[in-house]
Amino acid sequence: MHLPEAFFNLALIKDIMGKIFCLMGKSACGKDTIYKKILTDDALPLKTLVPYTTRPIRDQETDGVEYYFLTEQQLRELQQQDKVIELRSYHTIHGIWHYFTVNDHQICLTEHHYLIIGTLESYQKLQQYFGKDALVPLYIELENGERLQRALNRERLQTNPKYAELCRRFLADENDFSSEHLNQAGITRVFINDDLERCTQELADCIREHISLKAQA
Repeated sequence: MHLPEAFFNLALIKDIMGKIFCLMGKSACGKDTIYKKILTDDALPLKTLVPYTTRPIRDQETDGVEYYFLTEQQLRELQQQDKVIELRSYHTIHGIWHYFTVNDHQICLTEHHYLIIGTLESYQKLQQYFGKDALVPLYIELENGERLQRALNRERLQTNPKYAELCRRFLADENDFSSEHLNQAGITRVFINDDLERCTQELADCIREHISLKAQA
């Protein structure tokens, strides 16, 4: 894969105009589906920000769409060039997988708003990098039994299902997105995904509200 060239150091920008809307939630809560549906709304001026990972590419994924799939060596090169904004490392049963955001050609907050999928940790680190006002949290919840069933259904479709990793991630989410951690991050609004269309509409309305308020400021 051809690595994107650095854009410039956004940490030095003083007049940030755009917002980064960060979709968050436990595994299988519907983030990916909602993300894709919101991006089909032509009335929302949103750009995408493709994250990076060193985990293996899954069936039906495309490099540069869901993620940029890099090797450990490529990650180290980006770190040496001081291009990694935030980095999360997970000890899985298949080894350590890294997920990270890179200061690359994709980001220009002086001109655009962005919609991304992230974790609570990545949200907080992006806040530190770009400033608190640049980030808007969009936290999604779904009943645990329904989440687990969705995760199992999805994993069965893989060529080599990784059920042990699914269980590890499911349990880890309970700690990662605990009420205490959400409160510490200042996240008080929750979008319940018990009805996909309604939840998507509520999220789209929230995004519209923030963009409108920013335009009026």
